[in-house]
Amino acid sequence: MTVALVTGATQGLGLALVEGLAQRLEPTDTVYLTGRDMNRVMTAVGSMPGGGAEVRGELLDVADPDAAAKLARQIHERHGGIDIVFGNAVMRVGPDDDPRVIADQYTEVNNFGTTRLLKAFAPLLNDNGRLLVVASSLGTLHHLAPVLHERFTKPSTLDEVDQQIALWRDAVKDGRAKAGAWPGFVNIPSKIGQVAAVRVLAEQRRESDAERGILISAVCPGMINTPTSALWWDVSTAPTPAQAATALLDLALNPVKPEHHGELVRAGEVLPFS
Repeated sequence: MTVALVTGATQGLGLALVEGLAQRLEPTDTVYLTGRDMNRVMTAVGSMPGGGAEVRGELLDVADPDAAAKLARQIHERHGGIDIVFGNAVMRVGPDDDPRVIADQYTEVNNFGTTRLLKAFAPLLNDNGRLLVVASSLGTLHHLAPVLHERFTKPSTLDEVDQQIALWRDAVKDGRAKAGAWPGFVNIPSKIGQVAAVRVLAEQRRESDAERGILISAVCPGMINTPTSALWWDVSTAPTPAQAATALLDLALNPVKPEHHGELVRAGEVLPFS
């Protein structure tokens, strides 16, 4: 029996990942559709077309410091482990949002929420498991001033990555980031932090994961035609969430390629971190 979980799954790419997993898996398998609003979670579960794996709704607000660990314990009690985890929860921002105002909530969801998910579910991975964090091509050091690179290459633990994110968050809030070398678009340091967290965890587990066939990676779905993306770019010709989900589902369900471990992967190819 395969057990899968998707965070941020009540709409867009997350919902498409749940539907795609359910369609590709068997009736004896389980896919957990999670989100921070239970009404939206159950509405999303009800929208599933049926057939394939069972889709179960669960409450998971990754901004809650205890929520990921609590759900991980519950899944461990029910199933003994987990096979596929997609970390897709994200706080979206628009062009009119003031980074100083949203910095706390933004990092709590996108960055600290990611590290909480990694800490909670990596120990539960079964042999041949997948732990995939949805990031972006913005999550590479090419988008960051060289003077800042070591902030994301030197950490060797998830806590150290979180410390760097906290320093950046505080600099955004008090204006030092705007006056310094940090990019004005908060997505860039945030996505780099997510990829750095994946790299740190994967490096810690590299040998044992290779022996057990486990893949831990960041994944880039590319541009997607969603209302949020449309606030920033012309996405009229971009893939739908269902189309964008295909390459991510392939990564989760196809045999592991060792070169993907710990890397940011887009359409099956590694995007170099630096």
